[in-house]
Amino acid sequence: MFTTRPELVGTHGMVASTHWLASSAGMAVLEDGGNAFDAAVTAGFVLQVVEPHLNGPGGEVPVLFARADDPVPRVLAGQGVAPAGATIEHYTGLGLDLVPGSGLLAATVPGAWDAWLTLLRDHGTRSLRDVLGHAIGYARDGFPLIERVSTTIATVSDLFRDHWPTSAARWMPGGRPPAPGSRFRNTALADTWEWLLAAAEAAGSDREAQIEAARRAWSQGFVAAHVDEFARTAFRDDSGRDHAGVLTGEDMANWEATYEDAVSAEFGDLTLAKPGGWTQGPVLLQQLLLLEGFADRLSHVDGVPTAETIHLATECAKLAFADREAWYGDTGEVPLDVLLSRSYAAERRALVTDRASLDLRPGSPNGVEPVLPGHVLRGPGARGTTATGGAIGEPTVSRTGTTRGDTVHVDVVDRWGNIVSATPSGGWLQSSPTIPSLGFCLGSRAQMFWLDEGLPNSLAPGKRPRITLSPSLALRDGAPAIGFGTPGGDQQDQWQLGFWLAHVVGGLNLQAAIDSPMWHSNAFPSSFFPRAWTPGELVVESRIGAAAMDDLRARGHSVVDAGEWALGRLSAVARDAGPDGLLRAAANARGAQGYAVGR
Repeated sequence: MFTTRPELVGTHGMVASTHWLASSAGMAVLEDGGNAFDAAVTAGFVLQVVEPHLNGPGGEVPVLFARADDPVPRVLAGQGVAPAGATIEHYTGLGLDLVPGSGLLAATVPGAWDAWLTLLRDHGTRSLRDVLGHAIGYARDGFPLIERVSTTIATVSDLFRDHWPTSAARWMPGGRPPAPGSRFRNTALADTWEWLLAAAEAAGSDREAQIEAARRAWSQGFVAAHVDEFARTAFRDDSGRDHAGVLTGEDMANWEATYEDAVSAEFGDLTLAKPGGWTQGPVLLQQLLLLEGFADRLSHVDGVPTAETIHLATECAKLAFADREAWYGDTGEVPLDVLLSRSYAAERRALVTDRASLDLRPGSPNGVEPVLPGHVLRGPGARGTTATGGAIGEPTVSRTGTTRGDTVHVDVVDRWGNIVSATPSGGWLQSSPTIPSLGFCLGSRAQMFWLDEGLPNSLAPGKRPRITLSPSLALRDGAPAIGFGTPGGDQQDQWQLGFWLAHVVGGLNLQAAIDSPMWHSNAFPSSFFPRAWTPGELVVESRIGAAAMDDLRARGHSVVDAGEWALGRLSAVARDAGPDGLLRAAANARGAQGYAVGR
């Protein structure tokens, strides 16, 4: 089949991400002798600068990794928790029935800084200055602005002028959105990072001591102090009213990134690992377990999935995501032992027919009946009592497939066999007002909580929201083999399913699998404000062909043509089994900015 680029093959190292400057910076670290962890941290910081509409220092990152000397997949949870003041009573007392998707009320504790530094401390080899220097250079000296950043700023320019003056000052120099391709600088962010480096290096020459000092300077020092002060100011949000935040410096001081076990399932000689049930990650495993019973009906023709493949995958996705809505959350009681069992998959698989389902059908693991949020029970036409404030609380693609931005992703494999897959997000410039003294915005991930009591994903202080961020890592015969992922909110584990079916089942190489036409369903509640969904809606890339789209419509799907190249921003790296141990990488051409580099 036609591919937009070659699959890269080499022996030294590979970096694939959603922006070429981040991939190049990560590769520079590998060339200088650093390992995959050093490169991932470097790329992660560069992404905060060059894709500020998709992630930032005030955001979060889950990291999934396996070491060459310890191949057991691990998760570094860089998702901050709800602040101590983030109670259901506080939000409902403001007249809200959904957490706004924008503004300061939606902020959780920023998690990315501590997560990246923890990863560097425990698994990297380079100093903080080594890995942060590339990002500081782009922030201070400037970088070419991609068109999507300019478009995003233009979309919210009136909000910035009328309600978020600090954002107007930072992102609209001269009072206008910057032109695409222009050289853009964020000197305030460069200054913040230099101050953190100064605090680090004041601790002496020991690498780990420097990293620890920088972590404290963020969570217990000047960054936390500036965040605390700024969050007390009221700004316009999706309610159409001004609200101050509840995040405090004490919330930041009391939180740090933590390690946890990945969850996994075996598929032939491959074991696929995902973050746990506080994320949506296990839905990819559920979808694949459901599809096992249809293995003889799944196929690609010249790299294009058949209508039968898309139909079956879509119906399985609906079942898995319905379970996500009913059972997933940061509770410690998600019944993954049942949800990821083959017996449960067989029971649920019986619900799949040759017709598109229009119902939201969560299962009953262990015979326990599911309980859904009131907003969901009111039906897909339900809306909260909130009104838009003009910001873009959802960073992901629109429901028609049009890209509004999404998130970022990076994968790295090094010559020793370490693999890292990370999906940074949050702190989007269009979702929260800029803190002028720091040069970045807070996140808005708390919009993913429900304000109903007693649900797995109910809002509570100290709790993580059920996030859509979902990196993936596969092992072959117990050895780290493939790292992959994509931005895309609720679509992440649908587009990754398409990649897996094309690569593992269809036999396409990494690049061909990424280039293969993608699809996704909008038939379950969105994780983002205003939490809408459209039963039966199936968004496809038109490269599946007119006959396939007609076939899917005949099966009852409401098919939306997203265009030829519109869905997914996947990247992937791999390491071959055997003595050769060749390294491979690929990245998405959609959006004209993702790249893989390596040698």
